[in-house]
Amino acid sequence: MTSQSDASGGGRWFLSLVGVLSALVGIALLVGGVYLITLGGSWYFALMGLATTAAGVLIARKRPAGAWLFGAAFVLTIIWALFDAGLDFWPLVSRLFMFGVMAVVIALCYPALVRASGGRAGRGAFGVAAVLAVALVAGFVHMFQVKPEVVASGAPDVAPSAQGEPDGDWKAWGNTTEGTRFAALDQITRANVKDLEVAWTYRTGDIPESDGFGAEDQATPLQIGDTVYVCTPHNQVFALDADTGEKRWSYDSEATAPNWQRCRGLGYYEQPAPSVTAENEPASPAACQRRIFMTTIDARLIALDAGSGELCEGFGEAGTVDLTQGMGEVKPGFYTLTAAPLVADDLIIVGGRVADNIEVGEPSGVVRAFNVVTGEKVWSWDLGRTDPNADTDEPYTRATPNVWTSMAYDPELDMVYLPTGNTTPDAWGGQRSERDNKYSSAVVALDRKTGAERWVFQTVHHDLWDYDLPAQPTLYDLPDGQGGTIPALIQITKAGQVFMLNRATGKPIARVEERPAPQGNADGEHYAATQPLSTGLPSIGTQTLTEADMWGATPFDQMMCRIAFKQMRYDGLFTPPGEDLSLQWPGSLGGMNWGSASIDPNSGYLFVNDMRLGLWTKLLPRDTMESQEGGGVEMGAASQTGTPYGSLRNRFMSPMGVPCQEPPFGTMTAIDLKQRKVAWQVPVGTVEDTGPLGIKMHLPVEVGLPTLGPSLATESGLVFFAGTQDYYLRAFDSATGKEVWKQRLPVGSQGGPMTYVSPETGKQYIVVTAGGARQSPDRGDYVIAYALPDGADRK
Repeated sequence: MTSQSDASGGGRWFLSLVGVLSALVGIALLVGGVYLITLGGSWYFALMGLATTAAGVLIARKRPAGAWLFGAAFVLTIIWALFDAGLDFWPLVSRLFMFGVMAVVIALCYPALVRASGGRAGRGAFGVAAVLAVALVAGFVHMFQVKPEVVASGAPDVAPSAQGEPDGDWKAWGNTTEGTRFAALDQITRANVKDLEVAWTYRTGDIPESDGFGAEDQATPLQIGDTVYVCTPHNQVFALDADTGEKRWSYDSEATAPNWQRCRGLGYYEQPAPSVTAENEPASPAACQRRIFMTTIDARLIALDAGSGELCEGFGEAGTVDLTQGMGEVKPGFYTLTAAPLVADDLIIVGGRVADNIEVGEPSGVVRAFNVVTGEKVWSWDLGRTDPNADTDEPYTRATPNVWTSMAYDPELDMVYLPTGNTTPDAWGGQRSERDNKYSSAVVALDRKTGAERWVFQTVHHDLWDYDLPAQPTLYDLPDGQGGTIPALIQITKAGQVFMLNRATGKPIARVEERPAPQGNADGEHYAATQPLSTGLPSIGTQTLTEADMWGATPFDQMMCRIAFKQMRYDGLFTPPGEDLSLQWPGSLGGMNWGSASIDPNSGYLFVNDMRLGLWTKLLPRDTMESQEGGGVEMGAASQTGTPYGSLRNRFMSPMGVPCQEPPFGTMTAIDLKQRKVAWQVPVGTVEDTGPLGIKMHLPVEVGLPTLGPSLATESGLVFFAGTQDYYLRAFDSATGKEVWKQRLPVGSQGGPMTYVSPETGKQYIVVTAGGARQSPDRGDYVIAYALPDGADRK
């Protein structure tokens, strides 16, 4: 008798707990939902909150009607979710999963509720709970399955292309100066890639310090002959044996910068073979006949002997050119170089990263060309001068548009292609000159020999969004359908656009339309009436967001994201910042970023990885800004000294640290350049090494996370990629987007995979650096090479 009484008491206590928790859930939804209604948002959350509160109270009072009320509300929630989100998996998970768990618990409580009210029935609720539990388990399992955004409809039409002929070495950041990131190698195939294993690992000892800003290993190694060359975040260079990874030499530039640790790549130059002596014997190879070039985070250009790692004494001053020369005052950290230098015939051409958003009058964005042997300056391109190529003793014009990313070079046209940034600061342009507005966020073609302008094409007018061009242009000879080709240049942007231009003329090949642009209201600012959109090629992640696109790991943070969305001014793409809170989508990180595109010239597929992170932005009047702590940062408060406004911006995230718009948050996309449409698109990255509130979930949930880094395409039909938030190097079938291989990395990577065939052993290797993913505190110093095991079928 006592035992039955205790059990009954325990059951009643549990019912009370379920009722109270349900009521608390309901109250939270009700309060937030009512506020959302006042903003003009959905009534659902308030109504569901009211129903859940009432159901919780009834359950706490041991009334079966509480279970019936919640059950009815859950059925209506399913109907609303299907109406609001359609059949898309992740939006449905956000709307239904938590309530499904509650429904199972309440269904299991129903028989006890019936008994507590004096009844004897209710066991059928166990069947309802079982059905719901099976549905939840099925949904949970489905979280681990890849859900393509666009499914491949068929294999591409592949025809051999001269653009795919291998040159034997990976001599430039993008393999060639055309920036294709394509290797005409076919030893590692779709069939045998599953057998790839680690061939060697090298630890550089240079681990980036995770200070929250600019501390990542983002390198793509070079390979020349039997040597691999890699640079590190603090601008050390290592030469490694291509077959064993053993160090041959290293060089430490001892570079320092207050807030930037990064080296994306190196340059390589080989002088013509020495002449024959009078005795008809080859002359001894001269020192630095083959040389490695590196730019540094403290603004130096360094030339090293590729064989020994010694400084090339005849280059500049004892092997170094000081890139602050002619720049006027350069405060520490205000002018850095991280992109790989461009070696274009006998010139080495560099731009520079100028610190954003600190003050007006920051260093010049000048682009300069130096002789590869002597280091002597050959030409400069300074937009602030009437003649940009004028050679004077005057300092370069301050605060002009810069070129912080990598450039491309066409040897046949002898033209260099510059993707430009914008005049700092990003969010305010009232002080910009006519020339600033012409050349910001544009592709500019220059004559290699003289630096003279050939053409300019602007991708964003009067850029107020930090939509500067982040990516190296991709040069590709596009079949014209008549047996010939068109010299194309493909430029991807942070705004999610893919422009395709004739690289000889700068005229669009794929249609570009000027569309009316949203207008702002900040005093002293002016706004472009139209913006160019590349309508002839697909855009990536640029849909106009609605309240229904808001997402969250739970209904609570989805509701909070809806509230935040309704509080912001948002007029679609190019919504300008103002003194009110506004939403920028895509955010200033992209869209697409510095990793650039890769291309398979045989299939005509362009491979683009993206991130989907919105930003909220606000201009702060100067008197308000003075009370804020701010500097030149990508996120947070920025001083913008010298303008009427500072700025405040951050990622549009839920309270749990999850992007507010629905997944995927990052994808890999193949664009068929012949058909000019998306061939396939798949989410990339899991929450295994990240998650809500930055907590690692250790679950390979295929949600698709923001990507940052280059990809690699091979002639064997593979695309390799490592720039995800989880710690993997992956290979995709280039025809379908199916993941065919992945291997765990010791830490995350934002490096670019590259490949080569060893001239000594004939093995094909895939090499990638792993120094840490951007949002992860884990850092490393790894260079890892993969190859097929001995005896494996290499065809």
